[in-house]
Formats: sequence, C-alpha cells, structure tokens
Amino acid sequence: MILPLADTPNPPGRPYVTWALIAINVAVYLFITLPASGRPVNLHDPLLPDYLRVIGAYGKVSAQEVYSNVSANDLLVFRYGFRPAEYAPLTLLSALFLHGGLFHLAGNMLFLYIFGDNVEFRFGRARFLVVYLLCGVIATVFFSLFALNSQAPLLGASGAIFGVLGCYFLWFPRNRVRCILFPLFMLPFFLPARLILGVYLVLDNILPFVATTQAGSGIAHGAHIGGFFGGLAIAWGHDRWYLFRRGKKPKVAKAGEMASLHRVCPAVAAGDMEGAADCYLHLERREDRLQIDAPDVLAVGEYLLEHDRLHDALSVFRRFISERQTDSSIDRAYLGAGKVMMRNPRYLTSAYHYFLSAYDLAQSEELAVEAKSCLRRIERQRES
Repeated sequence: MILPLADTPNPPGRPYVTWALIAINVAVYLFITLPASGRPVNLHDPLLPDYLRVIGAYGKVSAQEVYSNVSANDLLVFRYGFRPAEYAPLTLLSALFLHGGLFHLAGNMLFLYIFGDNVEFRFGRARFLVVYLLCGVIATVFFSLFALNSQAPLLGASGAIFGVLGCYFLWFPRNRVRCILFPLFMLPFFLPARLILGVYLVLDNILPFVATTQAGSGIAHGAHIGGFFGGLAIAWGHDRWYLFRRGKKPKVAKAGEMASLHRVCPAVAAGDMEGAADCYLHLERREDRLQIDAPDVLAVGEYLLEHDRLHDALSVFRRFISERQTDSSIDRAYLGAGKVMMRNPRYLTSAYHYFLSAYDLAQSEELAVEAKSCLRRIERQRES
C-alpha cells in the first residue's frame, strides 16, 4: 500500500478551513460516534422499528437481544448516514462528517491534511469550503445512482476529499508527494502528484468499481470516483470562467502601455515609471488598487525591485498576492516577492516559499525555470 506522508511545495499562509474541517470530523468522532458506540440503543426510539425492519430482524428478536446487540451509534448512522432508498436532503451533508471507525477517519484526514492546503489557497477560504461540501454532495449522488434501492448508510468524508484530489490533480502537476510503501518499504521516496493520484483513482477505485458491486466491496468506490471527477470539473470550470471574464491572458506591460495607471497618473503616459510607482503606492483603498490592471501593478513592482526600493517592491507584490489570489499572473508576484526576500539572508526561508509558489503556479516554462533556479541558489546557500 502506497501511503502518502506529505507533498511539496506548499503554499504560504495557514489553511484554516482545512484545519477546521479536520477538527470538526475528529470532534464528531470523539464526542459523538465513540460515546454512542458504547451506549446501548434506546428501546423507545421511534426509528428503531424501521432499523430492525431494514436489517430483517423486526418481530424476530426479543427486546433483550436488541438491547444487547444494537448500539446508539447504529441508529445514529441509520438516521444521519445517506441511504439512497430513503432520500433525505440533510443526510447529503451530515454523512460527510460521520466515520465508521478510527482507521476510516485517520485515512480521510491524512489525505485532507496533505492535499487540502494547496487547493484551499488556490480557491480562497470561502470558495474552498463551498467546493468541499459540493464535491461531497456530488460524490454521494453519483454513488446513489448505482445503488438506488440500498438501505446501507453511506458515511465518511472521502467523497468530498476525492473532490479536493480532483482539483489538486488539475492544478498542481509539478508537485511531488513523499510516500512509503506500507508496510514493506518504510524509507520515504517521492512520486509525482499526478502519478500517485492516478494510481489511487484507477487501481484503487475505478477497477474495483467495475469488478465489484457497491454492496460487495464494502467501500464506496462510486463516491470516490464521483467526487474526483466532480472536483476536476469544478477546477476546470473555475479556470475557464476566470479566463472568460478576463477576455485574454495578461501580458507584460510597458510603461507607455499602462492605460489603467494613466487614468490616475498622467505622468505614466510619458513613460515616468517613478511617477507611476509613487502614484500606485499612494492608493490607500483596496477598491482603488483593484482598478489598476494586473500587468501594470506587476510592472510597478518589478521597476521598484530593479531600482532597489525593496520595501516598496515587497509591498506591491504582497498586496497583489493578497488582493488578486485568482489572477493568472500571480506567479509573477510570487517570483518578485521571492527576489526581494532573497536580498536579505535572514529571510531566505520566506523567499524559498515564495519561489515554491511561483514554480507551482507558473504559467510559462520561462518563469518555472527562473523560479527553480532561485530555489537551487537558496539550497546551495544553505549547504555552504
């Protein structure tokens, strides 16, 4: 079994939504599932007759046998897990936070921890949460299409997490995943992210899905497949919609072409980059800064860097990263910020993370090569 341990590179910042989702899933297991598993069923629960009927035991067993063999968690899963034969909209979401056991929970949370941060950073926190839940719903619906009459509850976050993996597969082709071959080969080794995700999808899910029935496998392969392709489609659509709204890809602006800065700074028309830089730096409102076209902002930052106004250059690049997370030219902002930070030996670690992000998000081979070259320079400096 190929077990992932970590991925590289990782984005800057903290993936608060990913951490919150992990915390919620763990809390539900520790404070709801585990206590309910050790508590006998309430014989007066109105759902108990339906549960006994579904498992074929209604009228055939005594109350004592039911009390001894059915736990409160059995009814909890029956109530809040998704059962295709008894469709309930609430369970499309509630099922995502229930797990059948410790290993089920640990495996799902490991994958979310490893792969969630990059996808959260690319979407932004609010959109990432929406996409996570939406992928979970898509996965559950896809699963139900092949088990319409099933009363077996579907539960677990794996459908939503496979949606995250689908986004990751499309967006981070250059990333690598540190793995072990458990339990045969425990020394870590690296594999390309797309290779290992492809193995999980095809060998661990598509082939078993084709070869077995949903009920016979014991694993909801259909939910994994539906979630993965749902996430893949959402990421693809996100990129297409963004490019559609922009109309065309950004280009590197020349001073005389800064039409958007020209509107707020007439000196730009004469090629006055110093005036353009001062004009942009004095825009105090975020709304005003967002009126400036992305290539113009990057040209200002690169001008400031070239003329050793490092503090101002870093301010421009960081504002760009903070305010324009979905802009396709954000790779240039990360590269510029890394170059600024690399000028100071104390900030090599920060520079390294900026270059990792630039390399990961590179829209051109030239930028990827430059970011990789900067990464190697920092690594050599650390070794010396």
